Amino acid sequence: MSRIVKAGLIQTALAIDTSEPIEKIRDAQTERTVKYIDQAAQEGVQIICFQEIFTGPYFCAEQNTRWYDSVEQIPDGPTTRLMQEYARRYNMVIVVPIYEEESTGVYYNTAAVIDADGTYLGKYRKNHIPHVAPGFWEKFYFRPGNLGYPVFKTKYATVGVYICYDRHFPEGARELGLAGAEIVFNPSATVAGLSEYLWKLEQPAHAVANGYFVGAINRVGMEGPWNIGEFYGQSYFCDPRGQILSIADRDKDALVTAELDLDKIREVRNTWQFFRDRRPETYGGICRL
Repeated sequence: MSRIVKAGLIQTALAIDTSEPIEKIRDAQTERTVKYIDQAAQEGVQIICFQEIFTGPYFCAEQNTRWYDSVEQIPDGPTTRLMQEYARRYNMVIVVPIYEEESTGVYYNTAAVIDADGTYLGKYRKNHIPHVAPGFWEKFYFRPGNLGYPVFKTKYATVGVYICYDRHFPEGARELGLAGAEIVFNPSATVAGLSEYLWKLEQPAHAVANGYFVGAINRVGMEGPWNIGEFYGQSYFCDPRGQILSIADRDKDALVTAELDLDKIREVRNTWQFFRDRRPETYGGICRL
């Protein structure tokens, strides 16, 4: 009998202008996202993930200490606790990407993973932090992750997370596969004219190389402080053969769903024996600092 999991992704534009108070922005973003969680529950979604730092804008387009006030603790902050309530209500696994405060002045780009009974399972902290012009001043806001590449055994599947810029690095994607990830979610904020040509290339390649499903999430529309390009949506799922199963429009808020047959992982890996035929003893060069 096939292990079929119905999974979902939520992509949205920013709900209100960034000139509004941070608490108001967070509330508006959360309210908009919760409507899609409700819809997902009605459609039978069992695992869902939101976009990168879903409670606010992609503020890294500027270097402004104002945005430090948008951090929350995990798991004791309000957003994680709220999503634990929704997980319990709908028997749904929820991946929650937010701006995390470990302690005062120590902040991470993080995703919390909550099991279907509301249990907080742990978190992934974005490992690769870009700091390039124009508009990606992430090292002003985030420390590099220090938790490695964990996977989380949820009620429905073993889940891994890889956040936005991480997707350009195949090493971590392989670590997630070797650790047993069946579905890898990549919450992102990526804009037209820069990486769009890679959007449907890199992550299907990770899916093929490692024999797992990928859920790629992007936000949509124009927003401040990023006023020099458009977030192009197109959130999608792809399977272990790299085939896109479902995809959202580039300019609309959306819930994207797909039925993922996890037995396909075994089928594909038994055909392409990439894990068997690896030669890690020959790869020392890529680990040089």
